[in-house]
Amino acid sequence: MATCGNILNELLETGEVIETELEQSSGGRPARRFVYNADFSYIACIYAKMEDGLLSLTYAVANSVGERVDGGYMEVKVLDAAAIDHLVGTLIERYDQIKAVGIGIPGFVHQGVINICDIKELIHAPLKARLSEKYGIEVTVENDMNLTVYGFYKNQNYDEDKTIAVATFIKGSFPGAGMIINGHIHKGSTQFAGEISFLPFSISREEQFIRLNHRDTFIPLAAHTIMSLTAIINPETIALTGDQVVPEDLEPIFKRCLDTIPEEHMPELILLDRPDEDYMNGLIAITLESLTYCLQLVEKRR
Repeated sequence: MATCGNILNELLETGEVIETELEQSSGGRPARRFVYNADFSYIACIYAKMEDGLLSLTYAVANSVGERVDGGYMEVKVLDAAAIDHLVGTLIERYDQIKAVGIGIPGFVHQGVINICDIKELIHAPLKARLSEKYGIEVTVENDMNLTVYGFYKNQNYDEDKTIAVATFIKGSFPGAGMIINGHIHKGSTQFAGEISFLPFSISREEQFIRLNHRDTFIPLAAHTIMSLTAIINPETIALTGDQVVPEDLEPIFKRCLDTIPEEHMPELILLDRPDEDYMNGLIAITLESLTYCLQLVEKRR
């Protein structure tokens, strides 16, 4: 009791815990009650996007339980590390409770440096080091599809671990995918997992880009991608997103897959209704987790 009391007193002094009304007495001294102050720490989450040539930054500020207290969207002419840095600085100046920042990018990070990215100004940018050194806070930089699939997965509230994937097809960009395997984000040894534009389509990347942007050649490429994901990770569900995909595409893609994949092994194909919401939810969840202890309970395998 003395140890708990000392800890609570420290948390009360910093404002991380708030004391509420006393517990109703049952004969003795009434017990003291405390509640965690969800507004003690904030996080700032920003994702960079390029869609059909338009560059934008979307941001949200959330408290310690993931409730959003601010948010916004802005189009930019140049989207580089300086543009993200400026927005981070603006948010920290507005909310001094910000303890961690999460950045979502349409690319992937290897050893702290952005290697492949649809936004060329961000390639080779050591974004994490730059922001963490300048502001002295925890910074997470993560792939957009990993965040989208994580946000979608958490929203499903599955009773047990599942394997799912999200694949995106956006005009003006190469496709990408995010994968959850047995309840965990799969990134691969160098964070390259999900770069489905590098699948062996037996055509050049230039030709792939052209075919992706034409309706009559899009379906075969999309089906090839779905078949590859199905054969490799055998997901229960593959969610498609991006402005290149319309609801009418799901049936022909599914039927084309059946030419190769037995129907009993085909995943359910769905279209994400609100991919940007899943994206931000995943970014908020990952950023909040960066503030917690990196401990995880796993079942011992016999």
